[in-house]
Amino acid sequence: MALERTILTAGVVLLTMALATISPAATSQTTAHCAPRDRVVERLAGTYGETRRSMGLGADNAVVEVFASDTSGSWTITVTLPNGLTCIVASGQAFETMADAPPAPGKGA
Repeated sequence: MALERTILTAGVVLLTMALATISPAATSQTTAHCAPRDRVVERLAGTYGETRRSMGLGADNAVVEVFASDTSGSWTITVTLPNGLTCIVASGQAFETMADAPPAPGKGA
Protein backbone atom coordinates (compact mmCIF):
# COMPACT_ATOMS: atom_id res chain seq x y z
CA MET A 1 0.00 0.00 0.00
CA ALA A 2 2.84 2.41 0.84
CA LEU A 3 4.53 1.74 -2.51
CA GLU A 4 1.28 2.42 -4.38
CA ARG A 5 0.82 5.67 -2.46
CA THR A 6 4.41 6.64 -3.22
CA ILE A 7 4.03 5.97 -6.93
CA LEU A 8 0.73 7.84 -6.97
CA THR A 9 2.29 10.83 -5.21
CA ALA A 10 5.17 10.96 -7.68
CA GLY A 11 2.76 10.58 -10.55
CA VAL A 12 0.55 13.41 -9.33
CA VAL A 13 3.55 15.72 -9.03
CA LEU A 14 4.79 14.85 -12.50
CA LEU A 15 1.27 15.00 -13.94
CA THR A 16 0.79 18.48 -12.50
CA MET A 17 4.07 19.60 -14.06
CA ALA A 18 3.09 18.06 -17.39
CA LEU A 19 -0.35 19.63 -17.47
CA ALA A 20 1.16 23.01 -16.69
CA THR A 21 3.37 22.74 -19.79
CA ILE A 22 0.79 21.43 -22.28
CA SER A 23 -0.59 24.04 -24.67
CA PRO A 24 -3.21 23.62 -27.38
CA ALA A 25 -0.44 24.04 -29.97
CA ALA A 26 1.55 21.21 -28.41
CA THR A 27 -1.37 18.79 -28.44
CA SER A 28 -2.11 19.42 -32.11
CA GLN A 29 1.44 18.96 -33.36
CA THR A 30 2.53 16.04 -35.49
CA THR A 31 6.29 16.31 -35.04
CA ALA A 32 8.99 13.72 -34.46
CA HIS A 33 7.92 13.67 -30.80
CA CYS A 34 4.55 12.09 -31.67
CA ALA A 35 3.66 8.62 -32.94
CA PRO A 36 1.04 5.91 -32.42
CA ARG A 37 0.98 4.93 -28.70
CA ASP A 38 2.20 1.37 -29.19
CA ARG A 39 5.33 2.61 -31.00
CA VAL A 40 6.09 5.18 -28.28
CA VAL A 41 5.63 2.65 -25.45
CA GLU A 42 7.76 0.09 -27.31
CA ARG A 43 10.56 2.62 -27.80
CA LEU A 44 10.49 3.80 -24.18
CA ALA A 45 10.73 0.20 -22.97
CA GLY A 46 13.27 -1.01 -25.52
CA THR A 47 15.59 1.98 -25.60
CA TYR A 48 15.31 3.34 -22.06
CA GLY A 49 13.88 0.46 -20.01
CA GLU A 50 10.97 2.65 -18.94
CA THR A 51 7.64 1.28 -17.79
CA ARG A 52 4.40 3.07 -16.98
CA ARG A 53 4.31 4.34 -13.40
CA SER A 54 1.14 6.41 -13.31
CA MET A 55 -1.57 7.84 -15.50
CA GLY A 56 -4.42 10.31 -15.41
CA LEU A 57 -7.01 11.98 -17.58
CA GLY A 58 -6.15 15.47 -18.82
CA ALA A 59 -8.05 18.12 -20.71
CA ASP A 60 -10.12 17.07 -23.73
CA ASN A 61 -9.90 13.38 -22.70
CA ALA A 62 -6.14 13.21 -23.25
CA VAL A 63 -4.43 10.45 -21.28
CA VAL A 64 -1.30 11.63 -19.46
CA GLU A 65 1.19 8.90 -18.49
CA VAL A 66 4.47 8.84 -16.61
CA PHE A 67 7.07 6.25 -17.64
CA ALA A 68 10.31 5.68 -15.73
CA SER A 69 13.24 3.32 -15.31
CA ASP A 70 14.54 2.26 -11.88
CA THR A 71 17.80 1.18 -13.53
CA SER A 72 18.76 4.36 -15.40
CA GLY A 73 16.59 6.89 -13.57
CA SER A 74 15.22 8.23 -16.86
CA TRP A 75 11.58 9.36 -17.03
CA THR A 76 9.15 10.46 -19.74
CA ILE A 77 5.73 12.10 -19.65
CA THR A 78 3.43 11.40 -22.59
CA VAL A 79 0.01 12.64 -23.66
CA THR A 80 -2.18 10.39 -25.77
CA LEU A 81 -4.94 12.15 -27.69
CA PRO A 82 -8.34 10.56 -28.35
CA ASN A 83 -7.21 9.83 -31.93
CA GLY A 84 -4.44 7.52 -30.58
CA LEU A 85 -1.51 9.86 -31.30
CA THR A 86 0.95 9.92 -28.38
CA CYS A 87 3.28 12.87 -27.88
CA ILE A 88 6.25 13.13 -25.54
CA VAL A 89 5.86 16.36 -23.57
CA ALA A 90 8.74 16.05 -21.10
CA SER A 91 11.62 13.75 -20.21
CA GLY A 92 14.61 13.76 -17.94
CA GLN A 93 16.83 11.97 -15.46
CA ALA A 94 17.00 11.19 -11.73
CA PHE A 95 13.50 9.76 -11.35
CA GLU A 96 12.83 8.57 -7.85
CA THR A 97 9.80 7.37 -6.02
CA MET A 98 8.87 9.52 -3.05
CA ALA A 99 7.72 8.08 0.26
CA ASP A 100 6.11 11.17 1.77
CA ALA A 101 3.59 10.54 4.51
CA PRO A 102 0.15 12.07 3.96
CA PRO A 103 -0.48 15.31 5.89
CA ALA A 104 -2.26 15.12 9.23
CA PRO A 105 -6.02 15.80 9.00
CA GLY A 106 -6.66 19.53 8.88
CA LYS A 107 -3.02 20.40 8.11
CA GLY A 108 -3.37 20.81 4.32
CA ALA A 109 -1.27 19.34 1.56
